[in-house]
Amino acid sequence: MARVRTRSPYATEALAEALGRPVSDQEGLTGHTVVAHWPGLGHVAFDDEQRVWTSKDWEDHLDAPSWEHPRAKGLRKERFSIWHAEVRLAPGDRRLTGPEWSEIAHRLARAAGIATPGDTSSCRWIALQAQPRRLDLIANLIRPDGTWTVQAGLLLQMAAECRRLETALSLLAPLPGRSSRRTVTPPAAVRAAVGTTGQLGELLHQLADETTGPLATARGLVEHAAHRLGALPHPDGLVTEHQLEWIARRLYGIQQDLDSVAADLAAPFRPPVPAPAASVPRSASARTRSTP
Repeated sequence: MARVRTRSPYATEALAEALGRPVSDQEGLTGHTVVAHWPGLGHVAFDDEQRVWTSKDWEDHLDAPSWEHPRAKGLRKERFSIWHAEVRLAPGDRRLTGPEWSEIAHRLARAAGIATPGDTSSCRWIALQAQPRRLDLIANLIRPDGTWTVQAGLLLQMAAECRRLETALSLLAPLPGRSSRRTVTPPAAVRAAVGTTGQLGELLHQLADETTGPLATARGLVEHAAHRLGALPHPDGLVTEHQLEWIARRLYGIQQDLDSVAADLAAPFRPPVPAPAASVPRSASARTRSTP
């Protein structure tokens, strides 16, 4: 299953998390690590095309749209343009090959709305397989033309694609002896579930609302305090201002997460379909008894 992390203003944090170590201008990342990337990379490659890009080169590559379009802003009028998601294999899954990781990366990039096959005008993104049994997708949501990428139904789309990949790659096979029968959900339970999830989704939406939600109010107060401290000649003012800005950023990330969960809860509920019962062969003794 994919996990979408809180967006960042710059790629340093996402790259370091994906690599499991700090970004460096000395360490080259080969195709064994960067298993997929934005198709327009050839148009912006460095002069020395034979040189292996370092993690710092990839950081600059991902950050470039943010510097080139300083006025581009997201739906909430913010500048957190670096998007990061990670996918991990389940403990029982087999090991995957490099081409399989590349296939997963391209399919999830399309599901996340950060890539369109052959489209060099889509946002810049890369996929890293730097840690065992894990894939990281990192993208800058600002397109080359300065517009912001909209990711409609992000979590639902990625979850559905993960399920399709599990089937296509023969992952998560059922454990021996585990029954394949599914419990039929009674209609009353279905109605209760729909009502409960709808109420919870509305509650979460109210919490995350950018206009009247309490988190937006708290974030605004924190940002105001940071601005006031930054203007004071206090020796620790800049440090505290930076801390408050990070707190505001985390509050915004919580708003995003709540919005995504609320969207998931608002999706139509589909009760599980019971699998057909397996036919049981009659024993030889039963056939003998039934013979006149």
